[in-house]
Amino acid sequence: MTVQTVGIIGAGQMGNGIAHVFALAGYDVLMTDISQEAMDKALALIDRNLERQVGRGKVDPDAKKAAMARIRTTLRLADLGQTDLVIEAATERETVKQAIFEDLVPHLKPHTILTSNTSSISITRLASRTDRPEKFMGFHLMNPVPVMQLVELIRGIATDEPTYKTLHAVVEKLGKTAASAEDFPAFIVNRILMPMINEAVYTLYEGVGNVRSIDESMKLGANHPMGPLELADFIGLDTCLAIMNVLHDGLADTKYRPCPLLTKYVEAGWLGRKTGRGFYDYRGETPVPTR
Repeated sequence: MTVQTVGIIGAGQMGNGIAHVFALAGYDVLMTDISQEAMDKALALIDRNLERQVGRGKVDPDAKKAAMARIRTTLRLADLGQTDLVIEAATERETVKQAIFEDLVPHLKPHTILTSNTSSISITRLASRTDRPEKFMGFHLMNPVPVMQLVELIRGIATDEPTYKTLHAVVEKLGKTAASAEDFPAFIVNRILMPMINEAVYTLYEGVGNVRSIDESMKLGANHPMGPLELADFIGLDTCLAIMNVLHDGLADTKYRPCPLLTKYVEAGWLGRKTGRGFYDYRGETPVPTR
């Protein structure tokens, strides 16, 4: 099938980036959230980010204007039932995602494809709570969505070939690259990335190095663009912990045990950039290590 209209559930960090790239690629976008304020902020942020791309010569001013005109918002989840493709980008909690899909399913057109932008939760399990597991996939874009080139396409056990081919074509139209992943905890990127971040936190926890020395070592010694603790703050420590718990629970291997220090930071509400403090304190002009 051909996808022309896209419904996006969630106007947060991921949702606004997804709306940005789909509208720029020519899709009509309908975005929903439980808060009108969140959607207004998302639209303003998309406008600023597109303007930045215009300033860098990456987007034509007319293309920016056309993209903004393609994005509509609604507070009614049911309105997304008329779209060809739905991308769920709500908070990374399975109960929340299941409730969203259960509320949406009665309003869907027969051909609508359902996807989740989850970074770790079982696609097969999410799909089983809907009326169309064969038309359900993981569609995992990376943050920041307008910049990152990869999309993980994750098939559930019931996903059919036409659905996979349709979404592969969508990724190509976005100008991004698809990586096919099997439905195992955390898929490919986070299966590799999160244990590295968790090990960096253990290195800090055990006093092998401080925040700055750990990050500098990986930037200069392994040529990583960001240190693992700086990256954890960017992602959100609550998200990192949630993914480590999915790995630990799903694979039952002690090597995925979340570091107690990561748990402690999350308990303190020090979740990284979004709360002003994580492994770095962002409340001043320049970030300062908190350990």
